[in-house]
Parts: sequence; structure tokens; C-alpha cells
Amino acid sequence: MVKKFRITSFFNLNKYKIKQQLYLMYSAVVVVPIILIGIFLLLYTYRMMVGYHTELLDSDNHRVRNVLFEITTQIYNISENITFDDDIQNILTKDYTDLSDYVETVSYSGLLDYYEKNYAEISSITIYTDNPMLSDYKQFRQTDEQMERQTWYQKALSQSGVFWQGMSREDEYRNKYWNLSLIRKIPLLDSPYHAVLVIQVSDNYLRTRVDSNEYLNMISVDRGPVFYCSDRESYGQEPPYPIEYDQPYFQHMGRIRVDGQSCFINISALNTYQSDSIIYVCSLDEKGYAGIFNILYICGAVLLVALTIPGFLMYFFANEFTQRVRVLRQEMHKASNQDYELLSTLRGNDEISETFTDLQVMVQNIKEEEARSYKAQINEQELLIRQQEMEFKMLASQINPHFLYNTLETIRMKAFTAGDREAATAIKLLGQSMRYVLENMGTTYTTLKAELDHVDGYMKIQHLRFGDRIGYETRVEEGLELSRYRILPLLLQPVVENAIIHGLDEKEEKGLIIISIRTKQEGEQNLLFIDVEDNGCGMTKETLDKLHQDIEIRDMSRSKSIGLYNINQRMKLHYGNEHRIHLYAEQGKGTRVRLAIPIEKMQK
Repeated sequence: MVKKFRITSFFNLNKYKIKQQLYLMYSAVVVVPIILIGIFLLLYTYRMMVGYHTELLDSDNHRVRNVLFEITTQIYNISENITFDDDIQNILTKDYTDLSDYVETVSYSGLLDYYEKNYAEISSITIYTDNPMLSDYKQFRQTDEQMERQTWYQKALSQSGVFWQGMSREDEYRNKYWNLSLIRKIPLLDSPYHAVLVIQVSDNYLRTRVDSNEYLNMISVDRGPVFYCSDRESYGQEPPYPIEYDQPYFQHMGRIRVDGQSCFINISALNTYQSDSIIYVCSLDEKGYAGIFNILYICGAVLLVALTIPGFLMYFFANEFTQRVRVLRQEMHKASNQDYELLSTLRGNDEISETFTDLQVMVQNIKEEEARSYKAQINEQELLIRQQEMEFKMLASQINPHFLYNTLETIRMKAFTAGDREAATAIKLLGQSMRYVLENMGTTYTTLKAELDHVDGYMKIQHLRFGDRIGYETRVEEGLELSRYRILPLLLQPVVENAIIHGLDEKEEKGLIIISIRTKQEGEQNLLFIDVEDNGCGMTKETLDKLHQDIEIRDMSRSKSIGLYNINQRMKLHYGNEHRIHLYAEQGKGTRVRLAIPIEKMQK
């Protein structure tokens, strides 16, 4: 019993004066928690800001790699056209009678001039040849002994492929510049001579596409020096950061010190299109760490203020509070008896424990009364809101969908009367599409024929937009009665829309969408194949593989896959795991989306 009394008395703060109790409670409840929480928040803020800057830097690095891939791929395609152009081959292999014959032949071919004038990413195009009959004229240069000793020239002659290299040049004022250059050998049929094509990327164009106001970007190729830097000071220098050249997909993210200052760094490798060359992109955030520490300093100052100001307030409050406690005990007895004539001035040294019971009674009474009043007000307000919502829903429910159809029909007739047949047709098709969507809203199935009719109406609307740029065909297996097959509504139209947006929208020549429907026996299962095929831009194998993954796992950052993901999930819900959705694509030749559905689950 003695031990119990000692423990109880130890934790009993009532043996101390009120001022001492307040100081102890302030230390235990405010000072210690604020310090602990402050340290935790500072560490958490530091980690969060580091992650934030790292993510932004990685995004900028990815942007630069995309720009470089776009430029290098474009220039590679141009080099293909130049290499195998008949006029270029004729210029390099023809036996000229004199200089005027050579000049006339070169001037006749305007291919190189066309690329230099119309492609901003190209700084210059030069063809070097050891044919003694050719002289320096326009884009053609005759090689000399010094040129033939160049490492890049020997490398071009020794291999048939393409490679990239940072090449230096001087202007008329002897200012040195560096350019990313494509180098490849031009094979000359039935000729003993050699030719090398060099296409230099415009530094100004690259700077326009790559430069960022926030980050410093440095770019090099293979083991060569830096050929691009945002501040131009590192041109021609060795990369000031470590690169593991033996790793084809090298990437490094971390921290580096530059001029005694910590910076975020992101280094990644870009494997160029149809080439063994690797471009290394370094993105540097010079202000990130400084900004983080500025925020931490501010947070530390706020933490200090959060401790100091309450301390002063607690000091003055404690002095005033202890003077009022003695009278508070007496007045709380009055309050417990419904006597609220309390004194405005409180003085004395009485302890708060002697008045705590009366304080509880008074506070509890006030709380209960306020709670009842507040609850009644809330209930009344909620009832009013529900009444208003019900009135709105009743009003909205009175809107008849036929009103919308009749309104569209009125507008269509006005357009028809005014002689605008195209607008009238568009309104009619829109009304049909709206009717189909509204009639099937909330329904599970429709017929395959109705779904194809909806797609046909959608394509007619697109024909009004694109004209003859996009063709449309439907190929149905002979003897297949479409009205006998059930299908989920709005299943095919999103696939056709994807084909137009991502496959045919930017296609210059005529695009074509073909919907093919046929049946096939696979094992013991009868399947209905629905193929939506276009002749658009297609996609790479890597993109196709990623798209197959996105169909199963939703990725909101990829708008192309969201519709296919939703279609796949709807088919899983209604057809189970027996259905299939598969994509076939080839870069530059188009895309085909195949839906395979068990026939037994589609028949009426």
C-alpha cells in the first residue's frame, strides 16, 4: 500500500503550485513534442524534397532523350534517302568530260539543297570522296591525305553501318563549335572510289529543343567529348562525371559536387536508332540542394518561433492565471447552482484541484446544452438541403430524352431548310449517336448489328471532318447473321476512335480502317474474331509490348491504353477469362486490334 501511495503522489501534480504545474505541463506537452515532431518533419521534408527534385530531373532527362531520339531518327532516315538516291550515285560515279559537266550534274540534283533548306535540325550535309574527277563544289568535297588520316573517316570506310560523333568546326573568326554528326559510308556500285556522308545537327536547333531554364544539360556520344552544353563552356571537354561505357543501358542518379556545391545529377544512355552509337545525356540541377536547405532553414526558424512565442505567452498567462484561481473556486460553486453572476476580476492563490469538480459540472452542462442546440441546427439544415436535392432530382427526372431528339431534329430541319445539307446531315448523325448511347445507358447487351450501325454512323461523322482522307470498310463472313449475336454496347467505337486519333490523324496519305468479323474453331471452343485494322503509323515492338501490359494494368499517363484497358475490364466482367484482346502492329505499316469472344456467350 505504501508503494502505491508513493507512485500516485509522484504523478499527482496537485502538490505543486498552479504556476509550477503549468510550466511542467508546458514542457511535457509542448516543448518535448514540438522538438520531436520538428526533427521528424525536417527529416521528412528533406527526403520528400530530394525525391521531388530527383523526379523532376529524371523527367527533364527523359525529355532530352526523347528529343535526341526524334532528331537522330529523322536524320538517319534522311541519310538513307541520300545514300541510295540515284542522282547522288550518278554524281559520285559518273565520268565527267570537264568541270562544267560536273557542275551541271551537281546543280541538277537538288536533294541536298532541299534537306539543308527545309530541315531546321540539319546544320550541313557534306559528302567526301576520293574520286579525282570531283572537286569541291556545294556539298561535295574531295578528300586529301589529311582527311584520309582522320579517325572518323577511316572508321566510316571500314564499316557499312551508321555511327554518330561529336565533330568540331571553326567559323571565319576561328571560333570553335561542336556538332553532333551522323557519319556513314556511301556504297558506290561498280566504282573503285569511296564516299562518306556527314550530316551535322544544328547546334542552335538542338539548343532550342533541349535548353531548360531550370537545369544544365550536357551531352556526349560514345567515349567522345561533350558536344553540347547549356552554358557552352564544356564544349570539347571530357565529361566531368563518371560513365560506365560497358553498360549499354547505363543510368545513374545521385549527387555530385560542382565548384564546392552539391547538385542533383541524372545520367542516362540513349541507344540511337539503327546504330551502335550511344548518346549520354547528363541533366544537372545546380539549385536543388540550395533550395532544399533554404526550406529547411525556414522550417527550423518556424520551429524556434513555435517554441519561443508560446513560452512567453505561457509565462504571462501563468502569472495572471494563478491570481485568478482563488476566486474561480468560489465562483464555480455559484455556477454549479445556476448562478452565473461571475466576477470579472479574479485574484488569489487557491489550487485548481479544489474547484475541479464544480468546473466539470458547469462545463458539462454548457457542453450538453450547446451540443443539443448545435445538433438541432445541423438536423434542420440537412433536412432543408435534402429537400432541395429531391426537388432538383424531381425536376431533372422530368427531362424527357425525346425532348433532346426533337430539339436536334428541329435544328436539323432549320439547317436543311437553309440549304446547309452538310450541317443537317451532321446533326442527324449526332442525334442517332446520342439515341444509341442513351438507349444503351444502363443496359448490358446490344446486338452486333446495332453496334456496327453505331460505328458506321460514327465514321460518317468523321467523314464530314476528314473527307476522303479516311476510308472505312466492314468485312463480314458470309452467312453470319449479326443480329443473332449479343455484344457489350460501345465496345467497338472506342477502338475505331483510337485508330483515327493515334494511327491516322497525322497521316498525310489516305488512311483506311477495316473491321473484319469471322468465326474460328480453336480446340473445343468456337470464337468470334472482330478485327479493327488501320494503315496508320503503327508502333515499335517496345511500344507494343508496353501497351499489352497497360491493357491489364491501368496507366493514367498513357491515354492510348486507357480505352483498351476499360474494354478489357468490361469483357472480363461479362465474358470471363475466355475472351482475348490482342494487338498487332508494325512501325510505319499500321495496327490491328483483335477481340476474340466465345460465341456461346454471344448468342441470343
